[in-house]
Amino acid sequence: MSGGAKILIVEDEKDIADLVSLHLKRQGYQVASVADGETAVAKLGAEPIDLVVLDWMLPNMSGLEVAKAMRSRTDGIGNTPILMLTARSHSADIVQGLESGADDFLVKPFELPVLMARVKALLRRGALINGESSSVLQVDELELNLGSYEVRCSGKPVQLTLSEFRLLSALMRGRGSVLTRDRLIDQVQGDDVNVIERTIDTHVFGLRKKLGKCSDVIETIRGVGYRVRVE
Repeated sequence: MSGGAKILIVEDEKDIADLVSLHLKRQGYQVASVADGETAVAKLGAEPIDLVVLDWMLPNMSGLEVAKAMRSRTDGIGNTPILMLTARSHSADIVQGLESGADDFLVKPFELPVLMARVKALLRRGALINGESSSVLQVDELELNLGSYEVRCSGKPVQLTLSEFRLLSALMRGRGSVLTRDRLIDQVQGDDVNVIERTIDTHVFGLRKKLGKCSDVIETIRGVGYRVRVE
C-alpha cells in the first residue's frame, strides 16, 4: 500500500480531527475529515477510501451504525478497514465495536505513534484483502507461506495442524487488528473442523508452544481475543 493512501477521519471533536489529520498528512497520506456519520457514509459512496478512522460517539448516526452500514455493502466499501476511536474502554465496549465491523479499537486518549502504527497495519491488511501483497506473510522472524502452507521461525520449519495454520494466517493477515474469538472461529471453521469459542484458546496455546521464540508476536487482548502485534 503506497504512502498516498486515502484516509477518512470521522470525528466531531475538531481538535482531535485536526491533530490526527496533521500527523497522517505528514506521513504522506491523503486525508479527508467529516464530523458526522451520515456525511461519512455519503463520502464513502462517492470516492474510494483506503481506511476509515472512526469515532464512536457521533451526532445523529453513531460510529457503530456507520461501521454496520459499511459492512452491509457488497462493493469495495464493505472491505474498507476501520479503526475505531472512543473513550469507552470496557471489554464489552471493545467487543461491541469489533462486532459492529471495526477492525481495530483505540481508546482515547491515545498516543500518536500507536495510532500511526495501527493505521499502517490496517492499510497492510487492506492490501492483502485486495490481492496487492505476496502470498508470503512475515512478522519479524516468523514467516507464513499461503501458497505452500509452510511456516518458518528463524528459517526453521514449524509443523502446524490445518486449524493452527488457518488461525495463524488469519492473525497475520489482520496484523495489528484485534480479532475476537467469534471472528477467529469463522476463519478456522471448515467442513472438516467444528470449532467453539474455547477451542480457539486451546489452538492459540498449542500454536504458541510450537512457535517457540516466535510466539511473542501473538498478543492476548483480555476479554476480547487476539492479535499479531505491530512494532
